Amino acid sequence: MLWGQISAPGSNAVRNTDYPSAIPDDPIFIFCSVDGSDKGSLRADSPGGTGPYTFNWSAWDTVADAFLLPVRTDIDMTFSLADSLGEGGYQVHITDGSGYDTTLVAWVHIDSPFVDAELQDFKCPFVALNGTVDPDLFYYEDLSSGLQVQLPNDVGFIWSSSPVSSIPNSDHELNPITYDPPLEDVWYKLEVTDSFGCGNESTFFYESIHVLADFGVNPDQGEAPLEVFITDNSIRALNYLWRFGDDSLSTSPDPVSHIYYKPGEYNLHLSIESDKYCVDSMSLNITVEPSSLDIPNVFTPDGNGDNDFFYVESKSLRYLSVQVFSKSGQRVYLFEGKEDALKDWQGWDGYIGGSKASPGIYFYIIMAIGWDNVIYEGEEHRGFLYLYR
Repeated sequence: MLWGQISAPGSNAVRNTDYPSAIPDDPIFIFCSVDGSDKGSLRADSPGGTGPYTFNWSAWDTVADAFLLPVRTDIDMTFSLADSLGEGGYQVHITDGSGYDTTLVAWVHIDSPFVDAELQDFKCPFVALNGTVDPDLFYYEDLSSGLQVQLPNDVGFIWSSSPVSSIPNSDHELNPITYDPPLEDVWYKLEVTDSFGCGNESTFFYESIHVLADFGVNPDQGEAPLEVFITDNSIRALNYLWRFGDDSLSTSPDPVSHIYYKPGEYNLHLSIESDKYCVDSMSLNITVEPSSLDIPNVFTPDGNGDNDFFYVESKSLRYLSVQVFSKSGQRVYLFEGKEDALKDWQGWDGYIGGSKASPGIYFYIIMAIGWDNVIYEGEEHRGFLYLYR
C-alpha cells in the first residue's frame, strides 16, 4: 500500500486520518491478523533532497502525546524499512547532508475482528446457535490535541455447516434457531469479515440427536391380495410402531412385508422414538384395487403366442370357476381355484383330452368372488366363446 512517500509492505488496506484539527491527513495502514499477533512494516522514501539520507524512526507516546519512543535509525540509505511494528503511530524524520529536513507520519492497525461460535441450546425439534462478533476498533490521536479518534469499522457475518444443513437467515441472524435440525453430526462455523476485508472464523462440533421416520414400499398399489414389501430408512430409531391401516400393528424394527387382502385405500403409518425420546412419524398411502372381471369371447389357440388361451382378465379375485361347454352341452374344460391358486392359472389352451378342440362356438359359465365380497355370476357371466385356428 502507498501513501505519498510512505508505504506499508504486506498491508491489506489503507485509510486516512480525520484529525479534528487542521493537520493534514496521514495514512492508516491495516494489517489483517487472525489472532492479533502479527506485526506491521512501513517503508519511507524521501520526497526530496539529495541522498543518501538519514531515517530516524520514532513511535507515538500516548502518555506524552508526542513521537518520543525510538524505533530505529538508518544512515546513508536511499530508503528505510521499519518492520516488526506493533499497533500505533509512527514518524520518520528524513535528512540529507545538504540541509534537507522533512517528516512523514503513518499509523499501523493490526486488525483482528472477534468471532465466537457456540451451541446455545438443542432439543429434539431444534438447534439454537449463539454467535458473537465485534470489529477490532482502532483509535489514533490528533497530533495537536492528543484527543483520540476512532477509525470507522464494521463487520458482516455468515453461518455455515459441514455437511450442509439448514441455518435460517445465516447472514442476518447472529443467534439462529433451526427447526430443521441436522440428521448427521456437523461442524458449525461462523465467519466474520470487516470493512477492511479482514476476517476470522470460529467453529464447533455438534453431535446430532435428531430422528427421521422414513420408509419405502414396493409396490404401493395393485390387486388383492397385495403383498407390500417395506424398507425402513429411519435414522436413530429405537422403538417402532407400524400401523398398517387395516387394524393390524407391529413393533418390529423391520416388518419386511405386509399383505392387504381387501380392496381399498390404506394409510401405512410409522412412528419412531430414539433413545433420547425424540419422536417422528411418516405415512404412505397404499391402494388395493377393487375386484373386476373381463371375459373375452374369442381366442385363437394356434401356438403363435398371441391370444392362445381363453383367459379371464381379473383383479382382486378370491375365487374363480370357469366352465366351457361344446355346442352339444358336453363340458370340455373346468377350472376352479381360490386365493393363491389363481396366480398360477393360465386359462384354457383349446385342447380336449389331449387333442385340439375343433374350431367353432363354445359356451362358458363363469362364477367368481372378489376380495371385496363382490359376487360375479348370473346371465352376464354366461355367454358364447369363438375358437378360431
